[in-house]
Order: sequence, then C-alpha cells, then structure tokens
Amino acid sequence: MKRLGIAILFVLLTGSFLGAAEPKPAKPSAKDKCPVCGMFVAKYPDWLAQVVFKDGSHAHFDGAKDMFKYLFNLKKYNPSKKTGDVRAIFVTDYYDLSPINGREAFYVTGSDIYGPMGRELIPFQKEADARGFMKDHKGKTMLKFKEVTLETIKGLD
Repeated sequence: MKRLGIAILFVLLTGSFLGAAEPKPAKPSAKDKCPVCGMFVAKYPDWLAQVVFKDGSHAHFDGAKDMFKYLFNLKKYNPSKKTGDVRAIFVTDYYDLSPINGREAFYVTGSDIYGPMGRELIPFQKEADARGFMKDHKGKTMLKFKEVTLETIKGLD
C-alpha cells in the first residue's frame, strides 16, 4: 500500500499519468509524404510541420500551409480522425529552425519568402521575431493559430 501511495505521488508530481507529458515531434523518415501534396517532407527540414494524434499516430507536412489545409479538411485527408483527436501540433520556427507549438505560434502571411509549395505561412515562436520579419520581408499580416481561416489558406494558393 505504501508503494501505491508513492507511485501516485510520483504521477501527480511529474504529470506522467496517461501520457500527460507533452509529446515530442517525430523526425520524418525519407519515405514520409505530405498527405496534402504528396511531397517527401524530409527534403524540407526548414519547413516541417506535424500533427500528432492522441493515439500516437502523426502526419508530416512540408509547411504550415498544407498542415492547415489538412486540419480544415480532416474528413478528406484522414477520415478516421476528428479534430478532437489532435493532441499536438508542431511547426518549424523560421529563424531558429526548431519545432515549436503550432497552436502558440505567430504566422506571417504575404511575405517575399516562399516555402516548398510557394506562398506560405511563416511560423515564429516569438511575436517580436514575427514583427521584425514582417518589416524585413514585406509581410502583410500576423496571425495566431485560431485566426488562420480557410480563406487565409486559399489566399496563399
């Protein structure tokens, strides 16, 4: 009984109960393709985006634009999943090229920087970086995750 109490205390202190720890992005293999455009995503490490589902499955993308297309039309691209099945979203910060939380990122549109699929949402972890990028690269808007709409994405194609 004492061991059970210690185990429960450990779980409460570490947050490790039922996978409560935030998942880490998986590195794409050379065979992983974007489910939206079919491009091999490992060729574009500076633009990687990823959706991780609660069951541990994931989808890789060659940029945030295709990731949003996927999320806006999950029924088309992954009919077995629902929006509520998404556990984590990762995008690549433009400046430090590290994976960041896609739901907390700042996205710049309308810049003179193009991704593998042309005009792109450019992700940043820090708002100040996004604002500086907008000045340096003629960005038109800065959006948070919830502000990105299907119309935003259509405007990039």
